[in-house]
Amino acid sequence: MARKSGRSNTPKQTRAIAAQVLAKVLLQQGSLARLLPAAEHELPPNEHGLLKELCYGTTRLAPRLQLLLGKLLKKPLRKPNSEGKKALAGAEVEALLLLGLYQLQYTRIPDHAAIGATVEAARELGHDWATALINGSLRNAQRQREALEKKLSGNPEFSSAHPLWLFQSMREAWGDEGSAAIKANNLPPPMFIRVNRAHESRDSYMGKLQEAGIAATASLLAPDCLHLPNPVGVAELPGFMEGDCSVQDESAQLAAVLLAPAAGERVLDACCAPGGKTCHLLELQPQMAALQALDSDGNRLGQVQENLERIGVAAELVCADAADIDSWWDGEAFDAVLLDAPCSATGVIRRNPDIKLLRRAEDIRELALLQRRILDSLWQTLKPGGRLLYATCSVMPEENAALVAAFIADTADASDNTPESISAVGWGMAQDAGRQILPSETGGDGFYYALLHKAAPQTQ
Repeated sequence: MARKSGRSNTPKQTRAIAAQVLAKVLLQQGSLARLLPAAEHELPPNEHGLLKELCYGTTRLAPRLQLLLGKLLKKPLRKPNSEGKKALAGAEVEALLLLGLYQLQYTRIPDHAAIGATVEAARELGHDWATALINGSLRNAQRQREALEKKLSGNPEFSSAHPLWLFQSMREAWGDEGSAAIKANNLPPPMFIRVNRAHESRDSYMGKLQEAGIAATASLLAPDCLHLPNPVGVAELPGFMEGDCSVQDESAQLAAVLLAPAAGERVLDACCAPGGKTCHLLELQPQMAALQALDSDGNRLGQVQENLERIGVAAELVCADAADIDSWWDGEAFDAVLLDAPCSATGVIRRNPDIKLLRRAEDIRELALLQRRILDSLWQTLKPGGRLLYATCSVMPEENAALVAAFIADTADASDNTPESISAVGWGMAQDAGRQILPSETGGDGFYYALLHKAAPQTQ
């Protein structure tokens, strides 16, 4: 009996689900972080690992895989102006081809199994018309593997597995250090945890990890941080559900330490979701007079609340646009402000490799304008004599040192004391304003910090 075309009502296999997720990423309709949780519900738990590996691995190497695909196809599968069902169909077939190439080139899945399962996934998604194309293209890739790679070996986009604009930007900004960061971006991210010092010391918790058979080393940069060379699930971490520890990158853990909230202070955590820094501030200083945690995304504020409840602390959560201070600020100034500004996230590509597909060169200027608008607005909420920590997980100078230096030049009561106050900590690279961390193979993510001080009125 001939197979019917069209989408099946039977449960889909993992590669079909992965293709649906990747197609939405290719169409700029979502990120892996948002799309994968829903996709996992369509599969049994024992398939979640493969789904994640296929989606993250394929997006991590997408620029390289897309170049390989271009050598295999006579014409692109998607037209730039296509919409609706045609665009989705083209994106799903492109996703299947990229998934197939990833399996052939970078996994231990036998070639025949990778090709067969990917072709079958096309049928499950109703793309019978593309099965011959997928089968032929993947078999050509299998036969021509070395020749294809040789043809592309001189292409920096291929060798770096980064979009050309991003490769060039990182090389121009950071030279050899940028090349090392690019290499780190293509590796799985290291796992760091933050020990809740309000519950116990880092050394004490490390002992618990050793008893559980989990290897850990103490960070030299962040005082509450442990590096786990062999990542584990949170369910394996002693006391995780009781708030004894949290998963948080080493570089991100510097934010609360640098802001250093004091007892009795009124503190603002702006753009706070998902709440890791919010919780860390409260762990460091439970005697703050108030901690207001602000974010424009109500759903992500729900994540903040969940984290607060797990840790056993509380903050005042506010859903609002940080730049629109008339909509949320009561006029009482803050002693300290943490601005973890929305950014290009180019410092956390290894954790979010779909950034290579979602981000565009023109986004950087637009983000810098948004960051400056938020910074200008929040500066008004800061007390004279107060401090504001500007932070991003970006490696782009336009979003970081250049922006902060311009803000200081334009703002009479703003000064950057970062070189004096944190240079001795021994991390990152000093900039004209603030300090920049680049991602490294075993170290923290790419982050930027600038500690700004608001001048107090001069007494006569």
